[in-house]
Amino acid sequence: MTTTSPSSSAQAAREALAVRLQHLRKNAGLTGKALSARCGWHPAKTTRIQKGAAAPSDADIRAWCAACGADDQADDLIATARAVDSMYLEWRRLHRNGMRKVQQDWNALHERTRVCRVYVSNVPPGFFQTPGFATALMEQITAFQGTPNDVAEAVAARIARSRFLYEGGHRYVVLMEESVLRFRTADPEAMRGQLRHLLAVMPLASVSLGIIPFTVQRTVWPLEAFYVHDDTMAVVETLTAEIKVTQPRELADYAKAFAGLAEMAVYGDAARALIRAAIDVLE
Repeated sequence: MTTTSPSSSAQAAREALAVRLQHLRKNAGLTGKALSARCGWHPAKTTRIQKGAAAPSDADIRAWCAACGADDQADDLIATARAVDSMYLEWRRLHRNGMRKVQQDWNALHERTRVCRVYVSNVPPGFFQTPGFATALMEQITAFQGTPNDVAEAVAARIARSRFLYEGGHRYVVLMEESVLRFRTADPEAMRGQLRHLLAVMPLASVSLGIIPFTVQRTVWPLEAFYVHDDTMAVVETLTAEIKVTQPRELADYAKAFAGLAEMAVYGDAARALIRAAIDVLE
């Protein structure tokens, strides 16, 4: 886990954990130096943990609680620390054994989600992807990250997510930059299949698809891809990490951005025309 995060949600949670540990020390009547001595580490480590600049390990938390005579709080604090840890996860860490497990975890999240609002500026969301497109994309990611190649299994897991488009109880509101239609992420045949698939899913009752044209006057600049699940969590995808945002203030910002992006998008026949134009360039 990194000591800083591009998401203030992760940093705020880390700092809240640090405050709890600091309160334990103070309630035990210990100085930072005294606690460090009991734990058997340098006082600088205590300072870093209390400032939220370093993530304590399970063993660190148990030692801290033992030093403060608060062993009964160790399990809860460890669970909290692990929750904080899951807010900012580097892709290389997530994919250290391949991509299949991450895809399955995403499927579990989508199964729980009633309404998913999605904005993408680079590639279609996973639940819209065809096997050909997903294979091309995942091969690029695997090569870039240098992680184990289980692309075939990962693609199968990703494609399984599309079942939520056809099951009751799920709704997907998707905004897509026109660039997504034009980027040659896969070869022409796979790109044609992907774009035609977008046309095929557009009529589904569970789907709302808007395309933001190149030519629109921007009121919100192009952003990194993000997925808002039931307005309780946003998952943001950067080059290096997956970030889970839960802070109400940040969630409100993502909702505001989504609303602004939605106003710039075109829908229905106008969106289909942009998709068909992208297909025509490939043919």
